[in-house]
Amino acid sequence: MTAEEEVGKAKEGKKDRMEANSVNFHVSQCVKLKESELLALQSEGDVVIGGFFHLHYDAPEPQQNYNSKPHKIACSGFDLRAFRWMMTMVFAVEEINKSDLLPGVKLGYRIMDCCDNIHTALRAFSSLVSFSEVTAQFEPPTCFFDSPIPAIIGLASSSPSRAVAQTLGSFNIPLVSYFATCTCLSDKQTYPSFLRTVPSDFFQVKGLVQLVTFFDWFWVGTVGTTVRCFVLIFQNFSASLNKTNCKIVIFYRTTTVYMGSKLSQISSDHMCLRCNTLQIEFRVPPQTSLWLLLPRLAQRNVTGIQWIASESWVAATLLSQPHFHRLLQGTLGFSFPGVRIPGLKDFLLSVRPSPEPGMEFINMFWEEQFGCKLKFEGEVMKDNGTACTGLEDLSLTSSRYTDVSKVRISYNVYKAVFAIAHALHALLDCKTEGPFNTLLMFKQLLYHLKKVNFTNQFGERIYFNSNGEPAPLYEVVNWQKDSSGEIRFVKVGSYDSSAAPGQKLQVQQSSIIWTRGDSQVPTSQCSAPCPPGSRQATRPGEPLCCFDCLPCADGEISNQTGSTECIKCPEFFWSDPDKVKCVAGVEEFLSFTETMGIILVTLTLLGVILTIIITAIFHHFRTTPIVKANNSEISFLLLLSLKLCFLCSLLFIGQPSVWTCMFRQAAFGVSFVICLSCLLVKTIVVLLAFRANVPGPKSLRMFGPSQQRTLIFCTTAPQICLCTGWLLGSPPIPFRNPTFQASNGKIFVECKEPWPAGFYLVLGYIGLLAFVCLLLAFLGRKLPDTFNEAKFITFSMLIFIAVWISFIPAYVSSPGKFSVAVEIFAILASSFGLLLCIFVPKCYIILLHPERNIKKGMTGKFSN
Repeated sequence: MTAEEEVGKAKEGKKDRMEANSVNFHVSQCVKLKESELLALQSEGDVVIGGFFHLHYDAPEPQQNYNSKPHKIACSGFDLRAFRWMMTMVFAVEEINKSDLLPGVKLGYRIMDCCDNIHTALRAFSSLVSFSEVTAQFEPPTCFFDSPIPAIIGLASSSPSRAVAQTLGSFNIPLVSYFATCTCLSDKQTYPSFLRTVPSDFFQVKGLVQLVTFFDWFWVGTVGTTVRCFVLIFQNFSASLNKTNCKIVIFYRTTTVYMGSKLSQISSDHMCLRCNTLQIEFRVPPQTSLWLLLPRLAQRNVTGIQWIASESWVAATLLSQPHFHRLLQGTLGFSFPGVRIPGLKDFLLSVRPSPEPGMEFINMFWEEQFGCKLKFEGEVMKDNGTACTGLEDLSLTSSRYTDVSKVRISYNVYKAVFAIAHALHALLDCKTEGPFNTLLMFKQLLYHLKKVNFTNQFGERIYFNSNGEPAPLYEVVNWQKDSSGEIRFVKVGSYDSSAAPGQKLQVQQSSIIWTRGDSQVPTSQCSAPCPPGSRQATRPGEPLCCFDCLPCADGEISNQTGSTECIKCPEFFWSDPDKVKCVAGVEEFLSFTETMGIILVTLTLLGVILTIIITAIFHHFRTTPIVKANNSEISFLLLLSLKLCFLCSLLFIGQPSVWTCMFRQAAFGVSFVICLSCLLVKTIVVLLAFRANVPGPKSLRMFGPSQQRTLIFCTTAPQICLCTGWLLGSPPIPFRNPTFQASNGKIFVECKEPWPAGFYLVLGYIGLLAFVCLLLAFLGRKLPDTFNEAKFITFSMLIFIAVWISFIPAYVSSPGKFSVAVEIFAILASSFGLLLCIFVPKCYIILLHPERNIKKGMTGKFSN
């Protein structure tokens, strides 16, 4: 028989089987072409799209010896939910065929079971490709070439999807997944033809991190599998949590097969952590792995865990069975948006079993749904189980298959089918606008599929971004018990990754029921967050979320709960007593109104008044011998300079300004130099007068009034030049000194010396003059005279020098305004010393002993 005859015979055989099965199942037909082929649910059409669904969730690892042909793997654990997904694809194809989306073209399908396993998925893919090569029996439209399977919908898990997508990518055959969320599938270099109607885990991880931090959870445990996709999810999840100071407490990665051996360790660690009164959150693997984990945890009565679910199982009714309620009640997680698809439930209820070949999927479902065994005419029951009549009413049942009140994954399947249909519509129009108009149909369809952009009947815009993914949108779902004791998946929030920052996560916290039915948000932390005014100090060798609370140092604050660092206050600001806010520092200076200022001003005024009184006395008795003998002109100049010395101390009191800072040191330096110059002249005059052998010696005549004025000018001029250069070159300026801040938060306002040497040069020159005066006066202290002025000048210089020698260490060591007070005190003390030692003895004689104020009294030639 020729190849053409074989193909024709195959076509006739298929046509006969289609007619025979149409009465049993009006929508689709199961076929079994060869003994080696896998079961498939198929409907003929002008264009046939493929489909992969894991109707069974447990597939044993294949044991191949490579000596014989591989045996068919027998999967177990029928999944009613996955069967609903498969039938939703059938329903969507029928909806499209009834519409005007593909006029003149009938859409068909071929759906296979991949058992949620890489090996079975690749085997199903191989069977689908083999079927494609044999059954090309229709005349393709103008824009098509020669392949009846231009696109495939599937798979539910990421690992099988990666295996199939990598193979299909080489042929540019589109694979549109409805549930594979691994971020790795976004790599278009490795998976160029992969698209999906679900967002990748990249966005879900971001949302989960925001959810965890939203409730201030810092202890987070994870349980997962060794598959690469979960490892990538964990790494991303862990890295994101570390940025928020959260800590991964438990992390188990184990294969599904060996997860049971880890359950004791997981439970033991959990109980140990519970001893520390910690609430644990888990980021967990898909429901197939949980189906092995949860029974053991329930058996150990492990409760009180706040489960944080991924989208892979947050809406899995398989896990909402009554014996899991105590364990899983209050579960919170991300789910895909759900809708109610009109007509879907009626379609699902119309399914009926059939003895015809290829109806195995329908029959498996029927037996699983009703818990019985189908017995058709001529068949013998292999066991004594309950027999099915085939007339059972699906509308009277309540299961994961018939629960279509709000479908999510089924809706993703529905969107995938319509996306392919819209791409076919663009392709069948033969408007090949892209660069692929000369390529095979696969590549043309892939191009149009990536360009799909339409709004479906539910108002959702369907499109694929550059990575072949939809807009990242999730619902936050909470597991709550209803009045009948059943678990319901209640929407309590949403997460939109495309929203503005701060608006991505929306949670209705009051609508959430937590684990154990609590209404309060559970806590999950090693240490309570530190209150404002303190910071978290990590304990050595412990996780980041275990810390001690240390109060902020002076000048630092923390105004938020849980601060890890204290913030230093800006310059001239200080922390309040609670260390929660910065307050402006109080400017401190020697004020006229404070006690110390009042005392110093009083002493200054007293000195000025006393100087004025003495000046008045001297002026009144200026013709008397004692005034004349003491060189009245120099005495009046000395009194004037002493007034200036007293008054210059007022420049040091009050808030420093530019002018007071510039002139107070200069006024102080010049005034005291004039005083000392006058004393130097008086001392020289005394020495010359009393050491002369005869009256009116030539030396005394040579040191007359003009020479005295010249000496005063010559000794004062250097100080004036020094002060002028100092003020012109680097003058003192007002300065707010933050280093003076203390616990009371005061800031000293002072005059800063940009050139400190200027002040010490001025002070040093004054000291030089004082030392010269002291030396000359000391030489004339024992002159034989009734009134020896040199003796009083010596006393005054000793006081002056003692005061200023004591001033230097006191000035350097005094903080803030006290240093100013020390300098004022030194000025007043030295001024009073000069005034009292030089003029009070003379006033004593003038006022109380006028009999001594005569020329004879001055020379000591009279007796008392």
